[in-house]
Amino acid sequence: MVRFEFGDTPLQGVVVVQRTRIEDQRGYLSRLCCAKEFAPHGFPGFVAQMNLTLTRRMGAVRGMHFQYPPHAEVKVISCLRGTVYDVVIDLRCSSPTYLQWHGEVLSAENQRSLIIPEGFAHGFQTLENDVELLYLHSVAYEPAFEGAVNAADPRFAISWPLEISEMSEKDRSHRMIDNDFQGIIL
Repeated sequence: MVRFEFGDTPLQGVVVVQRTRIEDQRGYLSRLCCAKEFAPHGFPGFVAQMNLTLTRRMGAVRGMHFQYPPHAEVKVISCLRGTVYDVVIDLRCSSPTYLQWHGEVLSAENQRSLIIPEGFAHGFQTLENDVELLYLHSVAYEPAFEGAVNAADPRFAISWPLEISEMSEKDRSHRMIDNDFQGIIL
């Protein structure tokens, strides 16, 4: 039987999903998502968009991205090839863990995924070359509602496992948090 184990993290609503493989001589089956099983853990079950990223260089950082309401999204992140350090930051202004972050190692080998609720910024660092991530989004990308914070912001003090080897110019230019940042109101 294919099933999942769900685990809490220090950030309320962020859930680690441990997938189970069913293996035989042909290979394996691993279920990535199940609306019925994920619903009690915050994923609404409707996948509006799926994205696949390939990041070629170890140490590269992508993020920290989110969408503002009314297009805030829930994401399920799974690593299909390689290993990443996946990070979320709580940007919900009314949360007791506002501006705190949490990281998890996701890999093709460990069969873990993350459910990331609305109001969180998401990003990752590759821990090896040629890493692929699959994103399931509850709503489609809306450029006018795109938001991001800087992954290197000292206010977050994210402990990236490796020196950052690469980051897009767009991600480097994301805002640093200051007193004008209001967070996300859901």
